[in-house]
Amino acid sequence: MLKNYLIIAWRNLRKSKMYSAINITGLAAGMAIAMLIGLWIVDEWQFDKQFPNYKHIALVQQNVYNNGEIGTGMNEPFPLAAALRKDYGADIKYAAMCTWDQTHVLAVGEKRLSGVGVYCEPDLPEMLTLKMQEGNHKLADPATILLSSSQAKACFGNEDPLNKTLLIDNKTAVVVTGVYKDMPRNSTFSNVHFIMPWALYARLTDMEHNDNPWRGNSFRAIVQIAEHTTMEKVSAKIKDVKLKNIHKDELTFHPQLFLHPMSRWHLYAEFKNGVNVGGFIKYVWLFGISGVFILLLACINFMNLSTARSQKRAKEVGIRKAIGSQRSQLIWQFFSESLLMVMLALLAALLLVALLLPLFNEVANKQMSILWTSPVFWAICIGFSLITGLIAGSYPAFYLSAFRPVKVLKGTFRVGRYAAMPRKVLVVLQFTVSVILIIVTVIVFRQIQFAQNRPIGYDRNGLVSLPMYTSAIHDRFDVVRNELLQTGAVENMAECWSPVTSVWNTNSGFNWEGKDPGMALDFPSEPVSYDFGKTIGWQFVAGRDFSRNFGTDSTAIVINEAAVKFMGLKDPVGKIVTWDDEPYHIIGVIKDVIAESPYAPVRPAVYHMLRGGPGIRMIVKINPKVSTQAALAKIEAVFKRHNPTHPFDYQFVDQDYANKFGDEQRFGKLASIFSILAILISCLGLFGMASFMAEQRTKEIGVRKVLGATLFSLWGLLSTDFVRLVIIALAIACPVAYYAMTGWLQQYAYRTTIPWWIFPAAAAATLFITFLTVSYQAIKAALMNPVKSLRTE
Repeated sequence: MLKNYLIIAWRNLRKSKMYSAINITGLAAGMAIAMLIGLWIVDEWQFDKQFPNYKHIALVQQNVYNNGEIGTGMNEPFPLAAALRKDYGADIKYAAMCTWDQTHVLAVGEKRLSGVGVYCEPDLPEMLTLKMQEGNHKLADPATILLSSSQAKACFGNEDPLNKTLLIDNKTAVVVTGVYKDMPRNSTFSNVHFIMPWALYARLTDMEHNDNPWRGNSFRAIVQIAEHTTMEKVSAKIKDVKLKNIHKDELTFHPQLFLHPMSRWHLYAEFKNGVNVGGFIKYVWLFGISGVFILLLACINFMNLSTARSQKRAKEVGIRKAIGSQRSQLIWQFFSESLLMVMLALLAALLLVALLLPLFNEVANKQMSILWTSPVFWAICIGFSLITGLIAGSYPAFYLSAFRPVKVLKGTFRVGRYAAMPRKVLVVLQFTVSVILIIVTVIVFRQIQFAQNRPIGYDRNGLVSLPMYTSAIHDRFDVVRNELLQTGAVENMAECWSPVTSVWNTNSGFNWEGKDPGMALDFPSEPVSYDFGKTIGWQFVAGRDFSRNFGTDSTAIVINEAAVKFMGLKDPVGKIVTWDDEPYHIIGVIKDVIAESPYAPVRPAVYHMLRGGPGIRMIVKINPKVSTQAALAKIEAVFKRHNPTHPFDYQFVDQDYANKFGDEQRFGKLASIFSILAILISCLGLFGMASFMAEQRTKEIGVRKVLGATLFSLWGLLSTDFVRLVIIALAIACPVAYYAMTGWLQQYAYRTTIPWWIFPAAAAATLFITFLTVSYQAIKAALMNPVKSLRTE
C-alpha cells in the first residue's frame, strides 16, 4: 500500500511540474538558510565549551569605581593567583596568572617566525587539559616552552621538536618540552600557539622587585573552582581580596572581584555599570530569529500552495470514495504526497548547504562543516521535515477526505466563503516578516555608516603600524627615521606603546586643582614619542605638540577634549596636573581620538613622553605620492638593515579601524542576504498563488473579456487582492520594526536615528516587487483567448 501511495504521489508531482518546483524550491531555500544559521549558532554556542572542565573554569574580573561610574575590568595584578591558591585552596582547585595574547619572534637557527603566545603559571595547562602529542605540559623549568602542533611544524618541519632549543625575541633561549594539539578555532585560546612559563616572564620583567605589586592591572587571572562549590559562592568569598591588599590612596576605587564563567566569556562579555548586560549573544538571538522567520516563510508558502491545489482534487476524492476508498486511505495518500515533497526539499536543502557553506564561512569568518555524523543533526532535519509535511498535508488529509461523494460528483459542493482566509493570513504574515527584515537591514547599515563617518580625531590614511618585539629599532630610532625620510616613501615616523586604534594603558593617581579628593578615576594614558602627533595628524584645539626644542616636555602632557570637560578646566594649557605626586604641565589639547569603540563616548585621555623599552610600536606615515607597495618595500629594506633578524610585520591603521565594525558588518551582510531571500521566498509563493488564482478564474476572465473588459481592468482584478494583503502586512511590519530597532540602537551611546523615509521606501519597494510578481500571471491570464477559456466545459 505504501508503494502505491508513493507512486501516486510521484505522478501527481509530475503532473503539476510548476507548482511542485515552486513548492520544493521555496521550502528547500528556507531549510538551507535555517541549516546555515543553525550551524553558525551551534559554533557560537560551543565557544570555549570543548574544554572538559569549562563548567568550573572562570576568569577573575573586578568592578571598580572610576570616572564617576562602575567599570568592569578583566585585568588583574600579578600576585592575585598566588593569594587565591594560598587562602582559598578549599574552593579553588587551580589558579593561574596569564599574560594576554602577545606576538613574539621565535628563532630556530636562521629561521625567524612571528607567532602568538602567552606566559602563564603551571596551573593553566592543567585547567585547559591540553591534548599533548609529544612530551608533557609541565612548566616547572623557566627555560622551557610548549608548542602547538602547527607551530612545531612551522619551526622544525618534520623533525622531532622535543628537547630542541629556540630563541624568544632573539634573546632568551628555551627548550621545547611538549607539543600540544592546536586548540579549537572557536575558543578564546585559538590563537595561542606557544606557552611559556610565568617564572620566565617574572625574571625578564623583574616583577618581584615591584614596590606596589597590587596596583597594576595587566594580566588575566584564571581559576578552576572545586566541584563541591559554585561560581556565586566563590565570588562572594573572594570579592574583597584586592581591597585588602591595595594602598590607602587606592581605596576610593573600591575594587570587588568576581568570577566570570568560561561558558559566558564569548557570548556574555559586555558589562555596564557593573552588571552583565549580554554581549555577542544578541547577534545569536537575532540570527536565530531571522532563521526561524525565513523557515516560517518557506513553510507558509509550502502550506499555502499545498492547500490551494488540494481544492482542485475534490472530484478525485469523490470518485475514490465512490469506488470504495476508506477515509483513512485518503488521509495517508495526502500525507504521503506532502511528505514526499518535503523529503525532496530536504535533499535539495542539503545540496544547497554543501554548495553555499564555503561562501557563508567567508562572510561569517568561520570554519564550519555540515554535521554529517551527528545524530542530533539528522534527528532535527528529519523531525522538522516530518512535522512540516504533516502540517502541510493536514488540510487536504482531514478536510477533503471528509467530503460526501454525492455532493462532489453532482457538482453541488461549494468551498466556503472563508476557505481562503487561512491562506490570506499566511500571506500577510510572510510579507510582514519580509518587510521587517528589509527595514532592519537598512537601519543596521545606517548605524554602521553613521559610526564610520564619525570624526576620529586623526588621519588614518597611509598610516602603518609596525610592532617591535625587540628594542633594536628603538635604540637606533633617529637614524632609522632619517633614513626613511631620505627614501621619500615616508612623510613621518614616531613611536608609541599601544596601537592607534586601541587603549593598552590606563592609569590612576591624577590630581588637579578643583578635583574631588574622593573621586576615583582611571584615564587612558598613552606613551608617545616626538612627532607622534604630526605622524597621525592630531587636531589641536589649543596649545602645541611635544617638541625637541623644549627640554621640559619630558614632564609635559597633551590631553583630549574629553579630559578637559571631565576635569572642568578653563584655559587648560599651562595648568599643572600631578600624577603620582609628580607635577606635569599641560602643553596642548587635541580633539578626541577614537581609540576604542566607535559607538561609545571617548574617555578622558592623557598622552605623555615615551621612555623606551621592548614592545614599542613604530607608526609610519606613507607618502601619498608613493605607491603603498613601493613604500613598504623601502621601509622593510631600512628596517632589515638595522634589525635583520626581526620579521617585518605590519598592519594598516585604516584596516584595524575597519575591524571595529566587524560584528556589525557581518550582521548587516547576513541580514541583507536574509532579507533578499525572504522577499524571494515570499514572491515565489505569491507567484504560485497568483498562478493558481488565475487558473481558478479562467472562465470568469473569459466571460469578462467577451463582455468588453480591458487588459488593465483584468490586471487590476487579479492584482488588487494581493496588493491589499501586502498593504495590511506593511501596516503591521512598520511599527514592529520601529519598536525592535529603537531597542537595538539603545545599546549604542553613539547611534543614528530612524528617519521617517525608511518606512515609505520599504513599502514602495515591497509593493513594486508585489506588482512585478503578480503582473506576469495577471497579464498572461488577461491575454488568454476567451474562446479557449470558455470551451473547457
